[in-house]
Amino acid sequence: MVQRILEPGQIESIDHSAIPRLRMPERATLFSTRAARLRQLAGASPIGGYIRLMATLADAQQQTLAQISATLPSTESIDLAQQHSMPIAPATTAERDPLWRDVLQRLLDRVEAAGLVTPMLARVIDDLRVKSAEELDALADAVLALRFNEVEPASAPFVMAALQVVWTDIASRIDQRAVPYLDAPGACPVCGVPPVASIVRVGGQFQGYRYVQCGLCSTEWHVVRVKCTNCDSTKGIAYHGIDGGSEALKAESCDECHTYRKIGYQEKDYDFEPLADDLASLTLDLLMNEAGYKRSSPNPLLWPAVPSDE
Repeated sequence: MVQRILEPGQIESIDHSAIPRLRMPERATLFSTRAARLRQLAGASPIGGYIRLMATLADAQQQTLAQISATLPSTESIDLAQQHSMPIAPATTAERDPLWRDVLQRLLDRVEAAGLVTPMLARVIDDLRVKSAEELDALADAVLALRFNEVEPASAPFVMAALQVVWTDIASRIDQRAVPYLDAPGACPVCGVPPVASIVRVGGQFQGYRYVQCGLCSTEWHVVRVKCTNCDSTKGIAYHGIDGGSEALKAESCDECHTYRKIGYQEKDYDFEPLADDLASLTLDLLMNEAGYKRSSPNPLLWPAVPSDE
C-alpha cells in the first residue's frame, strides 16, 4: 500500500472535520517509549549522562503511572470548561490533586534504587524529600507558571515529572469528545500547558498531519503545517537544521513572534519522540539562539538557569 504525504497547501484546503483533532496519550507505553528513545539518543548528545538519567526517570514514571488513579474533573467543571473554551483539567489550579506529591516521592525512590545518584543529585533529592506539602505545592505552581527565578533548575525536572504522571493519567482516562476547543494558540486543551515540540505523523488516520505534544499530559492536538504553534501566524515561518544532522528534526521559527519550536518527521525517523528528541538536540537550540530566536517554551525536563542579575 502506498501512503500519500499531504503537502501544507493540501492540508489547509481539505475538510478539517476529517482530521483527528486529538491524540490522547498511550497510557501503557508513553513513558517507556520515551525512555527507550532517550537512551537511543544519549550517545550522540553533549549531555548524554543527563539524558540517561532522564531515561531512568521516565522508566520510573511508567512504573508509577501503572499504580495510580488521579481524581478526574467533575461533570460541573467539564461543563464550565466547554462553555468558556477552557482547558478541561487545568494544571494551574488551587485544587491540584495532592496525589502528585506522593508520586514525586515514588519517583525519587525509584531513581535512587537505579543506582545513578551522584552526590550532587543526592542533595537535590534530599532537599525535595524534606520540603513540606505547602513548599512542594508552591514549587509546582512556579514550575507550571514558568517562574524560572523561583525554581532550582536541578529540582524542576523531578517536580515536573511527578506532575506529568498525574496529568497523563487524567488525560488517558478522559473522553476526548468532551475536550473543548480553545481560542488561545499554544495551550493544551486538556491541561493548558504549552507544547514541547511538534511531530508530523505517519500511519492510518494520522498520516501526514502535524500534531503538537503537550509538555505536561502528552496530549497531542492538530495544528496545520507551516503555522506558528506559539502565535498562530502563517507569515515568516522558516525551518532550520544542522548541517550533516538528522533530516528528521528541524526548528520551526516565526518572524512574527521571534520564537521557535522543534518539529520532527516520522517519515524520516519513525522513532521520533517529541520530548526526547527536543531534549537531546541542544546544539540546535544554541544555533537558534545565535540567530536571534527564543524557545516558545522550555523542555519540561531541562529547566533553564536564571542569570544572577535577574
